Amino acid sequence: MRACAIIEAAWRDPVSVAAAFADEDHAVCLLSDGGRDARWSYLARSPSGVADIPPGDPRDPIAVAQAMLGPRLPARADGPPFQGGLIGLASYELGARLESLPLVPAEGWPDLSLAFYPAVLAFDHAKSRVLALGRGEDDAEAESRARDALSWLGASAAPRNWSGPLAESYAATEPPETYEAAVAEVVEAIAAGEIFQANIARTWTGTLSAGIAPFDLFARLAATSPAPFCAYWRLPGRAVVSNSPERFLKVEAGKDGLMALTQPIKGTLPRGATPAEDARLAAALEASAKDRAENLMIVDLMRNDLSRVSIPGSVKVPELFVVESYANVHHLVSTVIGALQPERDALDLFGAAFPPGSITGAPKIQAMKVIARYESRRGPYCGSLFWAGVDGAFDSSVLIRTAPLRELDGAWRFEVRAGAGIVADSRPTAERDETGDKAAMFRKALTEAAP
Repeated sequence: MRACAIIEAAWRDPVSVAAAFADEDHAVCLLSDGGRDARWSYLARSPSGVADIPPGDPRDPIAVAQAMLGPRLPARADGPPFQGGLIGLASYELGARLESLPLVPAEGWPDLSLAFYPAVLAFDHAKSRVLALGRGEDDAEAESRARDALSWLGASAAPRNWSGPLAESYAATEPPETYEAAVAEVVEAIAAGEIFQANIARTWTGTLSAGIAPFDLFARLAATSPAPFCAYWRLPGRAVVSNSPERFLKVEAGKDGLMALTQPIKGTLPRGATPAEDARLAAALEASAKDRAENLMIVDLMRNDLSRVSIPGSVKVPELFVVESYANVHHLVSTVIGALQPERDALDLFGAAFPPGSITGAPKIQAMKVIARYESRRGPYCGSLFWAGVDGAFDSSVLIRTAPLRELDGAWRFEVRAGAGIVADSRPTAERDETGDKAAMFRKALTEAAP
């Protein structure tokens, strides 16, 4: 795959292009909102190789991914960040394997799903253009694959315009009081010194209406509440629809080697109904001692995770407690960076840091044990969707605001979860309300008519 060809084309809407192939197994759309650090969207299909690592598989999942990706190759300076390579879906329970925890695996979901894509469409939101990229063993093969990707643009079609609700059912699996009791018990565990913080989630489940497919949910979310890490991946009998605002890990080449970055989210308040109220809530979040403490715990955890594979002394925190605003909520976001050790790559970093600390708590392993007391197996929720480029570049999301779907008896069953970081001064009713705010975009998309 040493040769790489790039063909530039006029801008097309990536959701419309993806709609033509949405029901194909392994069709994938990584859709950014075009905002800060979210310039590129990607579409890929027809992978040249796939692999699943199911629970109990004795293979090392990180080694399998590294073998599929192959040796590092040079990048095209005029190309997008992702220039072909792996797409991967890591279920939350992969973390139990990596940390040797006896967690029950999620039904119907591998610990890790991988697919290698030698051709990609990259959508440049900043310059309103599309790049068709192909990789091959020689220039002719690379050019052929780039032209094949270019042909996907000709098959684009508008997403189906469903005006009504997308789900025939949508309901919480437990009453709110059960969640509030769980929060109170976790606060007691914190007071007893068992942990400092744990992320505990609520769950809603349901079935898509007849004739509705997972891509219809993805398209509606993309239209109503775009996020930096919006994603759709269709797998055999399964699909993942994500509207995540959170980056997990990013790796790119620096002048002295590979540089790593993580941007954990901790701290949430809802958006205001008016500009004045919205500004007041954003200021309140920025000043909140509770939310800052919650965020700082995870920053310290992520510093430790990056330090496991970074050059000593290179891990730093250039940004703390930055307020970022999304369709339904304000978040506190911090940034941690580090320089990877020369013998390490992005997948080594992924193995060292997974699962993301922002959705476990601190200390991580004990927090995972506490989470298991109150939640069923998470599967893709709170796992990660990532791309790993053949040149060593890497980017990944934390799969919050995410609905895993399974096709059962001809119907698509979905699960929506939303969590909150529980700390010593957490109030059960406030944490319950926070989970409702986070899940609101899915509830609206699934149960209300299109706006």
